[in-house]
Amino acid sequence: MQSTPEIDLLVEADWLLPVEPADVVLENHAVAIDGGRIVEVLPTNDAAQRFSPRSRKRLDGHVLIPGLINLHTHAAMALFRGLADDLALMDWLSNHIWPAEGRYISEQFIYDGTLLACAEMLKGGVTCFNDMYFFPEQAGRAALDAGMRACLGIVLIEFPTPYASDAQDYLRKGIAARDSLKGEELMSFCMAPHAPYTVSDASFEQVVTLAEQLDLPIHVHLHETENEITDHLKQYGVRPLERVQRLGLLGPRLIAVHAVHLDDMEIARLAAQGCSVAHCPASNLKLASGFARVGDLLEAGVNIGIGTDGAASNNRLDILGELRLAALVSKTESGNAETMSAHAALRMATLDGAKALGMDQHIGSIKPDKYADLTAVNLADALELAPWYDPASHLVYAAGREHVTHVWVQGEEVVTNGHINDVDQQQLLAKARSWQRQIAATD
Repeated sequence: MQSTPEIDLLVEADWLLPVEPADVVLENHAVAIDGGRIVEVLPTNDAAQRFSPRSRKRLDGHVLIPGLINLHTHAAMALFRGLADDLALMDWLSNHIWPAEGRYISEQFIYDGTLLACAEMLKGGVTCFNDMYFFPEQAGRAALDAGMRACLGIVLIEFPTPYASDAQDYLRKGIAARDSLKGEELMSFCMAPHAPYTVSDASFEQVVTLAEQLDLPIHVHLHETENEITDHLKQYGVRPLERVQRLGLLGPRLIAVHAVHLDDMEIARLAAQGCSVAHCPASNLKLASGFARVGDLLEAGVNIGIGTDGAASNNRLDILGELRLAALVSKTESGNAETMSAHAALRMATLDGAKALGMDQHIGSIKPDKYADLTAVNLADALELAPWYDPASHLVYAAGREHVTHVWVQGEEVVTNGHINDVDQQQLLAKARSWQRQIAATD
C-alpha cells in the first residue's frame, strides 16, 4: 500500500478565492503547503486522502485569499500618523512633513516606524508591501523581524536629508542596502525616484540605466495633483508623463503612483507601454488630489494595483479598506456600477500588484508552485457580516481588516487568531508613544 506524501501544512477553509483562475469561488477546499510553497489546491475531502500534513489548520466560516499586496507606501511614516492633517499636498509636504523628516529621520526612526507599519499591515492581511522611504536596509530589517515580504525602494530625491546628501549619495546607499539584503528571500528592491518635481533629468536617466542593469521596477509619484502638472508645464514646457517618457521611464517596469490627472492620450501611452498604476484612493481623497480614471485605465488595459500611501496621508495602512473604496469610487467616477467587480478589486490587491512588482510568478494567487502567502478572513462569527451569500462580494463590501484571523508568509504562520506572532505589541506601542512624545514636544 502506497503511503501518502508528507507535507508541512494543510489549510482548509469553507471558501477559497484563488484569483487564478479569475472570478472563481471554491467551496470546501484545502491548500497543501510544503517548503513554503503551495503544492496543490484541492477539495478538502480529497486532501485528507492525498496528503499527510505535519500540521493542519481548519478554518470554519472563513474565506481564504492570497496575501494582500500594498503597492505603494512609506512605511516608517506610521510614526507621523495624524501629524498634519487636512492640508493640501504641497503645504503638507513643504511646511510639515519635510521639516519633520529633517528633524527626526534616523536609522532607529525607520526601523521602529516600519515595524509599526508591518504589524498594522499583517493584522490586516497584507503580506507584501512596496516601500519608498529612507534607510531601506533598516526598513528591510524591520520587515524581516515581523516575518513580512517587502519590496524596498532605492530612493532618489535631489535635496539633502538626514539619510543622504545628494542624488549620487541616495543611489549609492540604496544599492548598498540591496547588496546587504540580497540573500533574504523575503526582500526585493525597486528604483524609487520620488517625483518629477523633485528629480532631475540626469537622475531619471541614471535610474533607467540602473533599473535595466539590475532588472528592477521603477516606482515614482506621477500626476498626483493638478498643481503638479501646472507647475511642471511652467518649468519644462510639457506635462510630467511626456517628460518621463522622453527620459525612458515608460515601460513594463514603471509603477506610476496615483496617476490621478491623466488625459486620454496619456492613458493610451501607459497602456501601450505596459506600465502599471498604484491606485491610492484614500490618500487621493484625503489630500483632495482627485478621482483617478480607473474605469478608463482598466478599459485601456493598464495594470492597476492598490496602495495605501503612507499613514501620514491616509491614515490607515488598510488594504481591505482600500480595495472596497477603490471599487466604490471607480463606480461613481465612471458613472457605471459595473466598472469594478468584487473579484476585480481583489485581483488588484493581489495578482495585479504582484505583476507590477514583477513577482506574479511567485505571489498574488493561490496556485501550485507559488509561495504560500495567504490570508484568512472570518465571515461567519460577526453580527455585522450576517447573513452571507457571495464570499467575494462579502469580502470586498462588508468585511474589514478586523475580521482577518490568520496570515501566512511563505508558509510561516505570522498571525494567529489576530495576534502577530513575531512582534511584541506592548513593546512596539511603548516605542510609538516615545516617538509621539518627542515629536509632539517640538512640533
